Amino acid sequence: MSEESEIPWANPGKNAGSTVQVSGHPIGQYTTTNATLALVLAAVSWFICGICTSIPAVILAHGALAITNSQPGHPDQGLAKAAQIVGWVNIVVFGIIIIFYIVMIALIVMAEAGNSGY
Repeated sequence: MSEESEIPWANPGKNAGSTVQVSGHPIGQYTTTNATLALVLAAVSWFICGICTSIPAVILAHGALAITNSQPGHPDQGLAKAAQIVGWVNIVVFGIIIIFYIVMIALIVMAEAGNSGY
């Protein structure tokens, strides 16, 4: 038996269940997340559905961040954080727009009430 067959990375077919560690973290053994879906929903919320997709994006990103924070070096951590930021920014912008429209409608109603002569 050769020395190479005893090394886990030398014969991947024989040692299919083993993992190779780099910097103390196993490669490819991370829990799957919905970070990509959250980022897609957050990006789509700027163009199509607004708050209807940004709220689910923030919820999915929060769940993905919970998973990625418990596993250091998780590859989806950046995607989840980006999805959460984009989703929250969209929610804040949508809220500001709604407040702006409410103020404008109130000003128009008050101006019409002042001009009516009652």
